[in-house]
Amino acid sequence: MVFSSPIFLFGFLPLILLGYFFAGKSGRNLFLLVASLFFYAWGEPIFVLLLIFSILANYGLALRLRGSSGEGRKISFWVVISLNLGLLFLFKYLPFVVGNLQLALESWGLGSRSSFAWVDSWPAMPIGISFFTFQALSYVFDVTRGVCPVQRNPLKLGLYIAMFPQLIAGPIVRYSEIRQQIDERHWNLDSFSQGAIRFTIGLAKKVLVADTVARVAEVYFSISSDALSTPAAWIGVLCFAVQIYFDFSGYSDMAIGIGKMLGFRYPENFNYPYISRNVREFWRRWHMTLSRWFRDYLYIPMGGSRVTSWRMGLNLLTVFVLCGLWHGASWNFLIWGLFHGVFMSLERTKFGSFLESLPRIAQHFYLLMVVLVSWVFFRSETVSGAFSYLAVMFTWQGGDPLVSSLSRHLGNDALLALSVGVILSSPFALNLARGIQGRVIRTSWQASLVQRIGALLLLAVSVLVVASNAYSPFLYFRF
Repeated sequence: MVFSSPIFLFGFLPLILLGYFFAGKSGRNLFLLVASLFFYAWGEPIFVLLLIFSILANYGLALRLRGSSGEGRKISFWVVISLNLGLLFLFKYLPFVVGNLQLALESWGLGSRSSFAWVDSWPAMPIGISFFTFQALSYVFDVTRGVCPVQRNPLKLGLYIAMFPQLIAGPIVRYSEIRQQIDERHWNLDSFSQGAIRFTIGLAKKVLVADTVARVAEVYFSISSDALSTPAAWIGVLCFAVQIYFDFSGYSDMAIGIGKMLGFRYPENFNYPYISRNVREFWRRWHMTLSRWFRDYLYIPMGGSRVTSWRMGLNLLTVFVLCGLWHGASWNFLIWGLFHGVFMSLERTKFGSFLESLPRIAQHFYLLMVVLVSWVFFRSETVSGAFSYLAVMFTWQGGDPLVSSLSRHLGNDALLALSVGVILSSPFALNLARGIQGRVIRTSWQASLVQRIGALLLLAVSVLVVASNAYSPFLYFRF
């Protein structure tokens, strides 16, 4: 069940909001936990048992960890870490590792395909396992470091890990950030209204912009390199850059909006990443909750920037390789992460100083080129396909005009969506609209009324598109 599906918009969400209102303060946590497990079971009827097991295991082991000391505490810590990472490896990375091992053994004449036939029948990866595993690990780390006390109520911990707005595609919420809100939160009409507007904006991002340009990206990334033209290749990767940003940030907006409607405050996940001037800034603006997770729980414990230059570079490469693999078990994602890690490391050297001496427009151009090239690896199905696509981008090729014609695939709707996406990727348009609003509208209630009317119109258009279009899942659901 995705947020942009009719069953969610017209069925699940209204019933949840209605039930939440009537549940009362004492029953709302239990109601949300049951609703969240139902939400997950809708798409994963078997793997909801895995989610419940993760909740109970982290609850019990964290209690044991907090109650022990010395060597016993270390053992308990590594047991709970191994459990979480072991489940993630088992369901997400085992087929990738075994598949590559199979290829290596076959190339050495030491194995046959039949020896690894069981991999073909391995269960599909549970939706959102990377997200709820990282949330569980956040709880364990925060408890271990004494940032927050251990949770003695399994229902409250279950709600933290399984809460449906951010369960399967983030934002990644830390336990320390939301612990008090689980215990007590304030719900009012103004917060509900703000949340509804935020949800509507996210829905419009997804169905009006991301889904429209996605059709163009899908076409051009599926064309063979021999038939693909250079202009089409650039349009394809530009469409994907807009698609993934509006798809993921749209989901985050919807999650944050639902959270507000329920009285929760989730952390922001995006802050106009494409206006960045270097890769470091990009990762302070893109998927911010994941960046902070890796920074605080991995990069800083490894020594961060307090070590020698070569060690710091190695730390950055390690973090970004793992970041790439977090997104998916494939060589494409590993290369994507390594690619960003290399530039992050370079920017800590004299190259970073040289970059800062350049005009702002040159810095923006550098960042956009790095990101667009990296998106080719992220989007392509194979490494060879990514390099072939890049070859078309950077060496002029006419391609097959009947196959890669821009006029054929880049229709008026896609061109409009792409233009809107590019414009709204910068805060300029929003700041301009606020400036005009400030001059025209003099009172806060008038501004609020305009926002509500605009949100209702946006919601109406988005709902019409949802009702008429085919099912379209979010990109990050596969992570």
